[in-house]
Amino acid sequence: MRREKSTGAALLVLLLVLAFAAPEFFRLSNLRELLVNNAAMLVVAIGMTLVILAGHIDISIGSQFAIASVMTGVLAKEGLPMPAAAMGGVITGGLLGSINGVLVAGLGIPSIVVTLATMIGLRNGLRWVTEGRWVQDLPASFQWAGLGQTGGEALILFVAIAVFAAFAWASVNLQAMRLLYATGSNPEAARLAGIRPPRVFFAVFVSMGMLTGLAAVLNAMRFSEVQGNAGVGLEMQAIAAVVVGGASITGGRATMIGTLLGVLLLAVIGPALTFAGVSAFWEKAIQGSIILAAVLMDARGPRRVHVAATP
Repeated sequence: MRREKSTGAALLVLLLVLAFAAPEFFRLSNLRELLVNNAAMLVVAIGMTLVILAGHIDISIGSQFAIASVMTGVLAKEGLPMPAAAMGGVITGGLLGSINGVLVAGLGIPSIVVTLATMIGLRNGLRWVTEGRWVQDLPASFQWAGLGQTGGEALILFVAIAVFAAFAWASVNLQAMRLLYATGSNPEAARLAGIRPPRVFFAVFVSMGMLTGLAAVLNAMRFSEVQGNAGVGLEMQAIAAVVVGGASITGGRATMIGTLLGVLLLAVIGPALTFAGVSAFWEKAIQGSIILAAVLMDARGPRRVHVAATP
């Protein structure tokens, strides 16, 4: 909880500074835009929280995000109603996540290697299929789900808040989440206790994919065209949000509240830099520094005890 409190305090201090230095930041229209722009990020970060809790990493989510976005647009263009097209995007994300799950859980390949390979393969495969073109000439029911901007923004925020509330509740009430915490803390001890880590890992990567697909839908429906290069750099943003929220990069420790605070802090840093007249390129440097700082803190912290397997 200490790092979650530190993140909350940092967010509060930043907001107080902005209140004095740039009070226009708190205009209702600006705050609404900030929340809508980061709703998809929150959904992705929840999935990344699950992956990091399991002691793994997924750097292919940007590529999954792009493919799910394009799939949603293509299905809508083919005449499917928006709910069906959205479901197609979520299923696409789940299928892509299952590829990582099979390779990591089934074959035991390190997740960083697997997701690096799928990140490159999926992104370049999408470029080959689409030839770099965006999905255009979408039906009127696609942008904002046909509800208009006000209604569409409300829908996006509602879905993101509902997903967060569901996983926050599950993290303290469902046995599946307790199994995830136990597996991430010590996979060998979890195995000796009767838990099957490969199943947990597979489920985590599928969940990551489905949440990425949902985030892609929420992001795509804000526009009249679907970009084929969407999601570039998404993995760094998600990892930074989760670790700044208090997650241990080695697994076994994270909270949904911490992830929410991490997403909000990073969401505010970008506009704060703009109001301060600092180049937006520093935002990426800050994200990288956050990840490095989290790794260093984990390395200096108490090491987990691994239980040796009995013959």
